[in-house]
Amino acid sequence: MAGIRGAPMLLILLQPDLGEAIIWIPVVLAMLFVGGMPKRYLICIVLLGAAFIPLMVNFGLHGYQRKRITAFVDPDLDPLDSGYGINQALNAVGSGGWAGLGFRSPNSQIEIESLPQTAVQNDYIFPVIANQWGFLGGVILVGGFGLLLLTSLVVAYRAADDVGVLLCVGFAALIFTHVFQNIGMMVGMLPITGVPLPLISYSGSFVLMIMFALGLVNSVWVHRKALA
Repeated sequence: MAGIRGAPMLLILLQPDLGEAIIWIPVVLAMLFVGGMPKRYLICIVLLGAAFIPLMVNFGLHGYQRKRITAFVDPDLDPLDSGYGINQALNAVGSGGWAGLGFRSPNSQIEIESLPQTAVQNDYIFPVIANQWGFLGGVILVGGFGLLLLTSLVVAYRAADDVGVLLCVGFAALIFTHVFQNIGMMVGMLPITGVPLPLISYSGSFVLMIMFALGLVNSVWVHRKALA
């Protein structure tokens, strides 16, 4: 499985799209775990991957990717360039307060165009939601994703065969990692990467892929095993 996934990950890295390539690592690990790989092998894989992180940071990143890591460590070091996006995202999330400024409010960050205008519909969609709908809107959004993940795991539990289990667990891991990385980078927990928020961000092929995966999960449920 790891070998089959390794070739597409390499192609994604060559684009280059490091953020999307990283996402597939926990997806593969989750599927290997559910598929029965001994834990000692999984631990060895994780430790080996962690050992390569310093090498990748020093020699495998492009200049703009290093700037994103620098901005993550200290957003105020270059506030008008590499730190601009994260600073404006944090301002948008923080100024939303409990209930937000209101949809299309003239005072919202989207209306005054302080957020990166080329990305507000894609990678930066969560700060827009948090700014206009506040903490409550963010909680409802995350709760919706949590319900989707829980449903996928229930379908995996009821799957009729191992293939169905792997499909559902892989989909759940894919959604979780996308959501965690997208929201995490918007609240300063992770470096900025070009990762969309599933079913929320405006995109083309990514939405198609997610809908295709949802169809597979639904197929697993339709052919689920009967309860005794």
